Amino acid sequence: MLAVRLINSPAAPGDWNMAVDAALMESAEQSARATLRFYRWDEPTLSLGYFQNHAGRAAHIASNAAPLVRRSTGGGAIVHDRELTYSLTAPVAHPLAADAEAMYQLLHGTLIEALAGMGVTATLCQQGLGLRASEEPFLCFQRRSVGDVICRGEKVAGSAQRRKRGAVLQHGSVILHRSVAAPELMGLAELTGVEVSDAALTVNWQNALAARREIRWQEGELDGVEVERAAQLVDEIYGQPTWNLRR
Repeated sequence: MLAVRLINSPAAPGDWNMAVDAALMESAEQSARATLRFYRWDEPTLSLGYFQNHAGRAAHIASNAAPLVRRSTGGGAIVHDRELTYSLTAPVAHPLAADAEAMYQLLHGTLIEALAGMGVTATLCQQGLGLRASEEPFLCFQRRSVGDVICRGEKVAGSAQRRKRGAVLQHGSVILHRSVAAPELMGLAELTGVEVSDAALTVNWQNALAARREIRWQEGELDGVEVERAAQLVDEIYGQPTWNLRR
């Protein structure tokens, strides 16, 4: 049975959330420990993919007032608001992370199982839009990639992955409700009429993961070293214009 630390984080600013994911990735390499983290945002926040040009946000009027942060992973911009966000960090040799594609399939497949238990039918996207990078929509949830989670024709969950040195970070979002900062995107509530709370979804999702891979959850918190490192990363990287506006 696999022992995995489980962290449920309260709502926090975008720079802190990104810094914690990065700190957990470093911690995974140093400690050989895997961590699944569920987290929230304290206000609607726009995160840019690592390779995105920040100037593109000017055309998305609804999110112009939202604070900006840049992820360490690729993909399109995400308005983090009425959603559930997760990250899974692990050493590269860990059974949950050794294969990149299997990691995506595990998280998205068990999310679909968790949603099914709440009366929501979702499926994996089987075909992307086939667009060149320059043609991709600004918002991640208007893009399509194989393996995204689709409900009634709309993308409701997606993930991105980063592998560096001896560790892996995969994080992603599930849209629960429409946000005023991204009114063009429907959440599960608008698509299905089913109220999916983040608290219930986290329980169902971790149960599905435990059943699929025989995981034993160890509920915990960030340790002192991780908190200190996250604070340092906010000061040096994720809270700085030199990072967020670098492209």
